[in-house]
Amino acid sequence: MTERKPRKDAIRNRAAVLAAADTLFATCASPEEVTMADVAAAAGVGKGTLFRAFGDRTGLIRALYAARMEPLNEAVDSGPPPLGPDTEPHERVAAVLDTMLCFKLDNRHLSLALEADGAGSPYRPAHYARWHGLLREVLERTPAAGDAEFTAHALLAAVRADLVEHLVKQGVPRERMRAQLARFVARVLGTAG
Repeated sequence: MTERKPRKDAIRNRAAVLAAADTLFATCASPEEVTMADVAAAAGVGKGTLFRAFGDRTGLIRALYAARMEPLNEAVDSGPPPLGPDTEPHERVAAVLDTMLCFKLDNRHLSLALEADGAGSPYRPAHYARWHGLLREVLERTPAAGDAEFTAHALLAAVRADLVEHLVKQGVPRERMRAQLARFVARVLGTAG
């Protein structure tokens, strides 16, 4: 059986919904403020259209996060150094974590909303498993990292959205966060010097 192509209006509506949600999450004071009704109104579609396309608020957040994350995924999966697979392990770990920190700084409310959607745990969403698996795999080729499974968790904790949000609210500048993260990663990997 062949898969049906989406109708043009469905494609247009999906793009309008993602753009509206993107704007709402970028400009809100708190991610909890953004409701499905807000997104539907901003996109000019009915709530039924929104629920049919994304299922629920969680589905919408995941779709928007995935769209925003796609360039990073491509760079990590097949791009050149320092993110791509041909990079030395310690350099790649540092670059991936720095990029994730910058992504979360640039997408704070969306990242908070997604991590809060982990059914009570930020470790349950699929994106966490993806990044943990990647770091674990790279760390397994870095002897100084020790237990790659645990080290991957510990390094990801340093770029959790709630920590990033806390540091932003404390007034820690972006470049200082990036420098502190780089020093932390170098110490963990035994490359500080």
